[in-house]
Amino acid sequence: MSNFTRQVVPVGEHLHIVARFFAPAGEPRAAVLVVPAMGVTQAYYAPFAQWLAAQGFLVATFDYRGVGQSRHGSLRKVSTDILDWARLDCAAMIDALAAQAPDKPLHWIGHSLGGQILPFVPNRERVSRVVTVATGSGYWRENTAALRRTSWWLWFVAAPLSVRLFGYFPGKRLRKVGDLPRGVMEQWRRWCLNPEYAVGVEGESARALYAAVQTPIVSLSFTDDEYMSQRNTEAIHGQYVNASRTLKRIAPKEIGEKRIGHFGFFKSKYEHSLWRTHLLPELS
Repeated sequence: MSNFTRQVVPVGEHLHIVARFFAPAGEPRAAVLVVPAMGVTQAYYAPFAQWLAAQGFLVATFDYRGVGQSRHGSLRKVSTDILDWARLDCAAMIDALAAQAPDKPLHWIGHSLGGQILPFVPNRERVSRVVTVATGSGYWRENTAALRRTSWWLWFVAAPLSVRLFGYFPGKRLRKVGDLPRGVMEQWRRWCLNPEYAVGVEGESARALYAAVQTPIVSLSFTDDEYMSQRNTEAIHGQYVNASRTLKRIAPKEIGEKRIGHFGFFKSKYEHSLWRTHLLPELS
């Protein structure tokens, strides 16, 4: 069993996030940063992080500001957006993890949103390789058919009205995503309503940042993902025009399962069928 320590990581003046570091028994072979999906707390990734540590990796998980253990006080008072999460939170985690394994490769495993925001991280050159899991563009008209039937309500009714009323997005009450700071939800809404997602909203500077990424990327996506369609997956990875990209689309029946979905990959039941078979070789 691996050891983990809780650490408060500064991300700016009077700002911090909470992270966990999972250490292997001996000298780490590499470092791995697990970058969360929207609204998902780091606790969800703990079994996965423990397993990676048992394979010899130094692993870090964290909560974005305003989420999980990095939520301090009322969300109405949290001033942040997705770009802040990338530029400050993710950048601080790279620095903190690299400081603990200064001479080791550092790998980025991004779940959903975690695979979208790498270009906006200023110190991303420290990352040796990237694995995205269930990552797609989020553009609502290219979501799966099931999600399109309800996403219009989220983007055109629930999100704008609830944010205006509460000062943040009360996702737990609405049983959608989870509670999110106002700036995060408003920016994410703009992205999801644009055919080019973040690039379409943030402009040519964002397009250039995606083009500047040259780190090898492996995408693991799933045919039964209830959120991300194959088109979503291809669209976001198509923005990484100068990176070596390998897109692996996995059907549950290929691994003897009935279901994987958008969140299933990180469950312990997939240790042998997905983690050991499809992930571990990419980190070697």
